[in-house]
Amino acid sequence: MTFKYDNVYIKETATIAGPYEKDGPLKKYFDKTYNDLYFKESSFELAEIKLVKDALIMLMKKTSLKKEDIDLIVGGDLLNQITATTYGSCNVGKSFIGIYGACSSSVLGMIVGSNFLDSKRVENVVTLVSSHNMSSEKQFRNPTEYGSPRPDSATFTATGATACLLSLEKTDVKVECATLGRIVDMNQNDPNDMGKVMAPSAIDTMKVHFEETGRSPKDYDLIVTGDLGKYGKEIVIEYMLDTYKVDLKDNYNDCGVMLYDLALQKEVKAGGSGPACSALVTFSYIYSLLKEKKLKRVLVVATGALFSPTLVYQKQNIYSIAHAISLEAV
Repeated sequence: MTFKYDNVYIKETATIAGPYEKDGPLKKYFDKTYNDLYFKESSFELAEIKLVKDALIMLMKKTSLKKEDIDLIVGGDLLNQITATTYGSCNVGKSFIGIYGACSSSVLGMIVGSNFLDSKRVENVVTLVSSHNMSSEKQFRNPTEYGSPRPDSATFTATGATACLLSLEKTDVKVECATLGRIVDMNQNDPNDMGKVMAPSAIDTMKVHFEETGRSPKDYDLIVTGDLGKYGKEIVIEYMLDTYKVDLKDNYNDCGVMLYDLALQKEVKAGGSGPACSALVTFSYIYSLLKEKKLKRVLVVATGALFSPTLVYQKQNIYSIAHAISLEAV
């Protein structure tokens, strides 16, 4: 399902990144970075809540935004009951919609917020996402203290949080259209190979987007998927070419590959993942290129694995989903 927007714009963004992201190639684009994973908190979960609070504070500082100016907050994360988002945004005291799209939550939040704005029922919407490497590994796989070896296909949950202010006020970057994805099951059940799990949903959403908009990859200066890593990225390129005769090699990349230096940062294995992965890349690096008119139109296809460790232990498949949003330089 694709939505067209006439008057939805990105007014400002805020990006907070952890130590591994700080050591990556996009360091200079982040608003704030940390040197460790605790951020002076007593647990990784509290550290992630601090990331969300930091992102909100940074956004309000950059925009001179006041609490009363915000009509709606839309956000989510990977922790049980999306606790990082709820605890991190509680003090703002505004209408709140909590979402869960796993690692696709950043674009899902933008779609929800854009639909509210396009209906003219609100004027300013803040979208939030976060993830933390240690809290996510603890919840979905094993505590890192366990010392379990990670295969080369494993992705690395990004540590960071982003806040984005969507508005009816015209700015340099427009939210032009968006495509909601659907749940995809391709008989995958390996929690250490998220690229293979999520690549089919990215392919499905791109196919639907191109069909419903009448566009092709050539209509975009850049197409990025959320967090497939280097192996998932290869699957997308090969499948799109072999099955649909769509060549993506000239203008396609993956945020999980862009966020880190895979040659030097060996610990990230196949690349980045988590809601903060695509959000950090989109709202820092890509957003700056759009504002500077170095890119005219970008398609962001955020991907998510919809799985529970409980069902994985019961040998059930891991489903996936992807949502796409088109951003344009005005």
